[in-house]
Amino acid sequence: VEKVHRGDQMDGLLYPAKKISPAAKSDTDQEKASQNVTSSKVDSLLKPNVETTSLSSDFKQKVVNILLKYSSGLWANALPKLYQDAYQVKFPEDILNNLELLSDVCIVDYVSEVPRKAILYAKPQRRIDENLNVTEKVQRHDSVKATFEQQYEDSKDQYPENITVPPLIIPSEGSVSVMVLELKNTNEVLIRQVYYSCAQEQMEDDMKAYYSQNSTVSLAQSLSVGQLVAVHAEEDAWLRARIISLEDNRIKASNYFFWHLEKDLKQSCNSVYKLQKQFKSLPFQAAKCKLAGLEVFCDDPVLVKTVESQTCSKIFAVEILEKSDIPLLVLYDTSGEDDININATCLKALYDKSLELHLQVDVLYTNVRVTSVFSDGSLYCQVPSKGLSKLSEVLQKLEDYFHYKQTSEFNVSLPFCGKICLFPSKGKWARVEIRIIHTRRALDVQFMDTGTVGTVKVSELREIPPQFLREVIAIPPQAIKCCLADLPPNTGMWTPDAVLWLRDTVMNCPEFSMKVVKQDGSKGIAHVYLFASENFLDMDHSVNRQIKNADLWKHQKDVFLSVTPSGTSSTKVTSDAVSALRLTSGRLDKSFSDSAREPSSAVSTIDMPPPLPLLKTGELMDVYVSVACHPGHFIVQPWKELHNLEALMEEMILYYSRAEEKPVNIEKNKLYAAKIENQWYRVIIKGILSNGFLSVYELDYGKHEFVSIEKVQPLVDTFRKLPFQAVTAQLAGVKSQQWSEEASIVFRNLVEKKPLVAQIQAVNESTNSWDRKIVTFLVDTSLPDTDIWIHDFVSQSLVEFSKDD
Repeated sequence: VEKVHRGDQMDGLLYPAKKISPAAKSDTDQEKASQNVTSSKVDSLLKPNVETTSLSSDFKQKVVNILLKYSSGLWANALPKLYQDAYQVKFPEDILNNLELLSDVCIVDYVSEVPRKAILYAKPQRRIDENLNVTEKVQRHDSVKATFEQQYEDSKDQYPENITVPPLIIPSEGSVSVMVLELKNTNEVLIRQVYYSCAQEQMEDDMKAYYSQNSTVSLAQSLSVGQLVAVHAEEDAWLRARIISLEDNRIKASNYFFWHLEKDLKQSCNSVYKLQKQFKSLPFQAAKCKLAGLEVFCDDPVLVKTVESQTCSKIFAVEILEKSDIPLLVLYDTSGEDDININATCLKALYDKSLELHLQVDVLYTNVRVTSVFSDGSLYCQVPSKGLSKLSEVLQKLEDYFHYKQTSEFNVSLPFCGKICLFPSKGKWARVEIRIIHTRRALDVQFMDTGTVGTVKVSELREIPPQFLREVIAIPPQAIKCCLADLPPNTGMWTPDAVLWLRDTVMNCPEFSMKVVKQDGSKGIAHVYLFASENFLDMDHSVNRQIKNADLWKHQKDVFLSVTPSGTSSTKVTSDAVSALRLTSGRLDKSFSDSAREPSSAVSTIDMPPPLPLLKTGELMDVYVSVACHPGHFIVQPWKELHNLEALMEEMILYYSRAEEKPVNIEKNKLYAAKIENQWYRVIIKGILSNGFLSVYELDYGKHEFVSIEKVQPLVDTFRKLPFQAVTAQLAGVKSQQWSEEASIVFRNLVEKKPLVAQIQAVNESTNSWDRKIVTFLVDTSLPDTDIWIHDFVSQSLVEFSKDD
């Protein structure tokens, strides 16, 4: 008899003892013992189980804590390692040979006669608490436990609402590919991880083999909504399904677990089978998720239809923003040359079509404003339209709303690529779309209505208030991408002088007339002629003809390195390179925001930061190994300073992305800021190459890089205060030698990108802080009981390599 709470009522459930599992054999033994009072088992069966109660309640609770993470069950063999990883204590191996010791806090599902071949499930917490109390009082008999387990197993089969459905477990690290199976709305998108397909196919084969032989005895006797069943589908396939309705001796079942999800299954009640336990161990192959940025519009029929057409039965890469019962995701289509943000693409379905501007060929547009010019000669223009008027109206309402409201209430707490939010620009609110997230504090945005791109602080962004959200999202971007028509053939990459001329010409003029001569739909760009107001339709005075006739298209020679008579290096920088450094490539003007103020001085008055303090011989220091070539050369960073370095890197991103680029006189062995990929680094110039590239050394990370001269800027005083963080090191305790590739790989795998403890043995000082070198032991202290001295491991590896030779 089991008492079950159902709301305010309490029901009693009765179960027949149909099955005798290994867990319940003590009941049979006890019945035999009751018939033979001379049996020596009688006393032992009627006494409390001493072995069971000898396990502490604390130990059992720790086991329960682990099992609660695996709602789909855990193989008993996996428990010792998980226990040791979680609590740094060895798991008693003998327990695996007698899993009944844990039966008062978990369900033991034996799948063979081998005692260890079992699946463990955590019991409901209420029952666990009761059982732990009983354990402490030594009041539970073996027979009672076995009966309880039998009841619980039967209740799982008979009452599906008691089953905890094992969820689809999404990995916390690494790339995840999913297939979108079905969606009711964007808050209930059914996805399936692609890599589960092999396990799914194996289970389907097993189901087919089992039910083909046992179809008669496996028919479900009673059915209820929500019950898990096995159904015989098309092409002789057997599938797991959940009953969602019962009508006229037919069921409607949703197949959450199959690779090819078609429509809901409709089956006769006479062809529905009991889902056997062996087919419940594999986690369900599908899970519900929400699409980030679409939550408020989740039921919009236009949006849902767009998402469905873009996603169903397709495979996507996933960015997991928030892990919960229904995780929050961004989907990316990576099948083409460029990754496509599906969330952002589908959001465009909410645009008000009446506010979209479609430029027409051979039509003249007046009062046109150029808002951005990029280094490839492309530009963004605003054309007077219904959409632009509506945008001004909505932004004014937002301005009035925030005037009486604390804007900090709308801080963006979860930025992600494709998210649309608000940013204060030149005293007004502007719509921006997040494009690249650099760090927790800095990210790149594109201004939707001007085309401008820039780096901003996360703290400066604001959520769109809910009451304005649909109205703001409905307005399409009001900046149109254009290019000048009929320019010289084979122009290729624009020269810096040409870009600067175009920018000075169009950005300093309040308005133009514009004529469209061609539409390039594949690239989303319009080929246009631009006319200043006073040169209305005068082709000879159009911006196109002026830049075409100007001597701006000859690329100057690259930067080269010459040697003076004294033997010292001197650098000649061409006008082309100097002009290139002045280009902002459509970035934000520094006057657009108060947060774009420069640091105290743009002229260096401090030659070098103070040297990084190093500990004395024999002292211990927490370090992070950023680069490892071999035991004779690696780079360490002081662990306690990493947060300061991270803050410095964020400030450099924000400053150099907004500051006006200035011509730079490049000199060897001088400090600069260099943009490498999407980050700015403090570097020293080690060499000047003849192809316009520089050889630089990253002073905080210890890497040598090549970078274009166009990516180098002066290192301002504000960024010269923190000591350079990279310290060159050599491993102590091993003989200096030429390191083989095998030994170098072993060493690299042991230390690179890892936090370690350094015990410094010697410091070789130098005039320049980046030329200092330390000789140090390295210790890996990540294991709970053992410290690994790296030099011992390397020495042992060298012996092994020599044996192989």
